[in-house]
Amino acid sequence: MNGPNLGFLGQRQPEIYGTLGMDALPDLVARLLGENARRIRLTEFQSNSEGALIDRLEEAWKERVEGIVLNAGAYTHTSLALADCLAWIKIPCVEVHLSNVHARSSHLRHTSLVAKHCLGAIAGFGVMSYALAVQALWQHLSQQ
Repeated sequence: MNGPNLGFLGQRQPEIYGTLGMDALPDLVARLLGENARRIRLTEFQSNSEGALIDRLEEAWKERVEGIVLNAGAYTHTSLALADCLAWIKIPCVEVHLSNVHARSSHLRHTSLVAKHCLGAIAGFGVMSYALAVQALWQHLSQQ
């Protein structure tokens, strides 16, 4: 699940976010998980709208989705509404950032409002961050 300004991964500011787009994710996951990758159904969702992201999270709850990989973009640092939604739906979630937000100049990017409701966070590896998050989520769910 991707938040604002993440619809053009691979094209937007490649010096910060890299040149790979979300279309590379299935192959990256397959390399990390091997045969287990076949047991995973990846569904991508992106919106620039905070409300649409919340609507999709609530829909995931209704669908009994087992796990979420979330790059909330700038909403990571500003959205109490997203944090509140993650708190009540209680779907295991891994927070993702393409860049190392802690190395970025803005101190605002160093605070995550959604982190409290996530299993963990992976940052700084471009699109590979998503694949690593799927792997971590798979590991967590396999131990349940």
